[in-house]
Amino acid sequence: MREIQINGTRVRWGQQVNLEIPIAKLPTHTLIDLPIFIRTSTKEGPVVLISGGIHGDEINGVVTAKKFLEEVDQGLDLKKGALVIIPLVNIYGFLSNSRTFPDGRDLNRSFPGSKKGSLASRIAFIISEEIIPQIDFGIDFHTGGRMLSNYPQIRVDFSDKMGVELANAFGTRFMVNSKHIEKSFRKTAFKADKHILVFEGGESMRLDPLSIDEGISGTKRMLRHLGMIEDAPEPLETLVLKNSDWVRAKASGIFYSSVNLGESVKKGQILARISDPYGQVVVPVKSPSNGYVIGVNNNPVINVGDALIHVGDT
Repeated sequence: MREIQINGTRVRWGQQVNLEIPIAKLPTHTLIDLPIFIRTSTKEGPVVLISGGIHGDEINGVVTAKKFLEEVDQGLDLKKGALVIIPLVNIYGFLSNSRTFPDGRDLNRSFPGSKKGSLASRIAFIISEEIIPQIDFGIDFHTGGRMLSNYPQIRVDFSDKMGVELANAFGTRFMVNSKHIEKSFRKTAFKADKHILVFEGGESMRLDPLSIDEGISGTKRMLRHLGMIEDAPEPLETLVLKNSDWVRAKASGIFYSSVNLGESVKKGQILARISDPYGQVVVPVKSPSNGYVIGVNNNPVINVGDALIHVGDT
């Protein structure tokens, strides 16, 4: 029988285990642990990772994973398999309301990590050595950056056939082709023949109820597809976006968007306008293609080259 073992702790089928892996100490010598919650069925089956907060300011993803854990502990019937839930991976970024670590490193560009490297590299090493070998599949919750909102979307590399199957099962509104990025969590897992989806929704340092609800619903649909649970919300009509690009500002000024997240747009359609603070200059922002708005910059004051509106096309 397959065995789940994390940080020296063996988890038997039917067990519910909470672990804390020591990471390091703050400069105050306060110990920082990585909490991991393992929930298993009495019947062996797939092991699925549910994680949030790889970027410490992406609170929406943390809350999505946390609420899912609450539902599991409140009686979600797991028919087979196991869940490994890590609501908050980047505790350091969370404490400082920052995407990165104190030295500016991005955890999601630090994999597979090193036991003796930077702080981000050491945590990436723990995930690579202790978590990735134990799982089969995963869903990693993310949000847009500061002042950037994403419409709920599942991201998968279309060359990963199993990943695409899981993304279809996730059943959210948009499925976006997203290539694996070197030194990312997802690419490192894929090299180990593990399939992790990325869910994007909302904005960093904000809670978006639509994204939270859809993240939970999609996860349930994926688990139902894997035969791990019986009940899940019905899927949405999924639009497959083969390409996506940010429309960037051709001028600096005050940014007025005239489209909403999730809206369909036509090539050449005016999506927004940029004006100077005095009303003397107005620059239109046009859609480069037919598609859908999957991301929007909420910052009203922008500089030339800034990402403004993310358009995905079929």
